[in-house]
Amino acid sequence: MVQAPDFFVGSIQNSQLSNFCFYLKKTMNMRPQNNAFIADILIVDDKLENIRFLSDFLSKENYQIRKAINGQAALMAVNSLLPDLILLDINMPGIGGYEVCKYLKNDPKTSSTPVIFLSAGNEVDDKVRAFEVGGIDYITKPFHLEEVLARVRTQLKIQNLQKDLISSNEKLQTMFLSLQNAQSELIQKENLINASRIAAGISHEINNPLSFILCNINPASEYSEQLINLIRLYQKSFPDATPQIKNFMAEIELDFLLPDFTRILHSIRTGAERIRSVIQALHIFYRLDKSGIKIFDIHENIDSTIVTLGYQFKIKDDLPNISIIKDYVDIPEFTGYVNLFNQAIINLLQNSIDALEAKINLNLDNSFQPTIWIHTHTTDNKIIISIKDNGIGVAAENRSSLFQPFFTTKLVGKKYGLGLFTTYQIINDLHQGNLIYHNCPEGGSEFVIELPISKL
Repeated sequence: MVQAPDFFVGSIQNSQLSNFCFYLKKTMNMRPQNNAFIADILIVDDKLENIRFLSDFLSKENYQIRKAINGQAALMAVNSLLPDLILLDINMPGIGGYEVCKYLKNDPKTSSTPVIFLSAGNEVDDKVRAFEVGGIDYITKPFHLEEVLARVRTQLKIQNLQKDLISSNEKLQTMFLSLQNAQSELIQKENLINASRIAAGISHEINNPLSFILCNINPASEYSEQLINLIRLYQKSFPDATPQIKNFMAEIELDFLLPDFTRILHSIRTGAERIRSVIQALHIFYRLDKSGIKIFDIHENIDSTIVTLGYQFKIKDDLPNISIIKDYVDIPEFTGYVNLFNQAIINLLQNSIDALEAKINLNLDNSFQPTIWIHTHTTDNKIIISIKDNGIGVAAENRSSLFQPFFTTKLVGKKYGLGLFTTYQIINDLHQGNLIYHNCPEGGSEFVIELPISKL
């Protein structure tokens, strides 16, 4: 057993401080390195014979013993290396045992260390005060070795059980968070499936009347053009219309009506074609009947996602829309979960939109052009997808937490911190890929998706 040198059993003078620190470091280095636990007990008493008596006895019971002759030395020893148990005399010169215990219990670093008081006093008031200041047991002098050993063993056992309980609670907390994250992921996936079903039903209901519009808009345009030509021909052939016809022409503003009617038909065609594009994008984005692993075109799915998010690319009426600059290189088709891949892309695009909106709110310069760049290429048997923006970027202290569940820098209630976490799981876990974040020196953020080229 490691024993304290004689200089330690006495008042700590300035000349002895370096020796004291050397002893503590030596003690720390000599703690057992194997799995066998040997409790470290600090004995604090101003009587040399008491320290030696308890030290000799407890050392034979395979405890590691440290010694302090007064309260000041005890506090230095505890702060240097936290013991498993302290045997603390009450009546000492300088800082007494009660004061030492109060100090230890008021410090979060040392508050959990059990303290057994040692005292020649056997009065009830002494014992009550010992427990009030934080002691967990009380041993009276003269010592009875069997009693000392029993109380030491009991308190060390309780201390070990408390440590085990804390460790178990930490493990349970970790498991709870894992289950909570898994539940959130399942809820999000279930919401995606429900949204897919709703979208499929809505697109089907819209598609039928839309087909009537698209099938009839071209004949309607042709008929309207013919009628307008006929009216123009009548005006040319019969310039002197009757007063009744002239009054009616003025009433309906014929000169405005004829070109505006053409523009209206054109707007109807444009709107119908826009609706058809959205429905086609929904068909690509939500494939309920093909929700497993499928071969798909990455560019096609990115484009459909952009169409789905189209309305969000207009942030403010007095500012230009978010520009989408695509730089596609010929890449192979990919085998994966098409629904979840689309969800990952939409999460990254949504993150860029939020970053651009935040920058616009901070930047009063209307000349700012919000932009998202999408680039694809292949390298080293990988498909690379880069989504970059010139938004607000991510603060350095937040970058390590980007892919953690429930982490968000946005206002409480607006976002729940699951988008990038889910995207990371989709790319890294489900597709054995890699999702990487880069902070752009010129401002903004870049997320890079690395996917393994499919082996069919």
